[in-house]
Amino acid sequence: MLNRIVQSALRFRGVVIALACVLVGYGIFVAAHAKLDVFPEFVQPQVTVQSEAPGLAPEQVEALVTRPIESELSGVGNLESIRSESIQGLSVVTAVFKEGTDIYVARQMLAERLATLAGELPLGVKQPKMSPLTSSTMDLLKFGLVSDQLSPMALRTFADWTVRPRLLSVPGVAKVTVFGGEVRQLQLQVKPERLIAYELSMQDVLNAAREATGVRGAGFIETAAQRILIQTEGQSLTSQLLGEVVITQHEGRSVRLKDVADIVDAPEPKFGDALIMGKPGILMTMSGNTARTRWRSPKRSSAPWMK
Repeated sequence: MLNRIVQSALRFRGVVIALACVLVGYGIFVAAHAKLDVFPEFVQPQVTVQSEAPGLAPEQVEALVTRPIESELSGVGNLESIRSESIQGLSVVTAVFKEGTDIYVARQMLAERLATLAGELPLGVKQPKMSPLTSSTMDLLKFGLVSDQLSPMALRTFADWTVRPRLLSVPGVAKVTVFGGEVRQLQLQVKPERLIAYELSMQDVLNAAREATGVRGAGFIETAAQRILIQTEGQSLTSQLLGEVVITQHEGRSVRLKDVADIVDAPEPKFGDALIMGKPGILMTMSGNTARTRWRSPKRSSAPWMK
């Protein structure tokens, strides 16, 4: 039998060479279109939709946020199942699609459905957002930041505004999540007895603060030769300046924000924290996307902030 195979191969060598070329070409085609990653993708295509609902209890989040989102996403094509989780101030809805569904098409369909929910959610609930496109083996790197010189608020500001943007610019990084530290806020700690004394409401304080910190267009001035744009400046971005903002006039006296509230730079309420080597610090996690790019550590010369 083996002799016949060898003789046939030698007699029809042209056919054998042609079949070998076809097989090699097919192998090259498959390798060029294969999904390259640290590990092959082994889960069904899925998209996570998160919605922040500050101040709402889990029951309210479930009834007012999670259920409307589930109802809106239930008719998307190739959708296999929907699972959700409602916690204090946060709704997480995960849409699982059938095997073989193009994840880009699925995300486009979800984006179109989510766009119609803008005016249907309760006041104060932020627009639902889809999570970045990541692979099933998305964890690339976790590292921590600690400092004996910077405060937790300054360290968190450095992580959010310096480290995170640099990491997101690295090819293959889809998401960088920051845990721990203190997120800076300009807080107005209102004194109710002062509001009663000056016959003011909480809405009056909020309106004054928004007008003082907001940026608005001032229009333009037309001349014979050109159009001159007017740019507004002078927003109150410090606690001292914000405290001098006038709310109203009471008995011939200007009532300022600092007369009815304490204006301080304080951290926002925490939902968790991070410990690095037993010390309070910042934990940063990096997630990879589904693109065919392999993770490479940034060179020290191209990232001077990591020195």
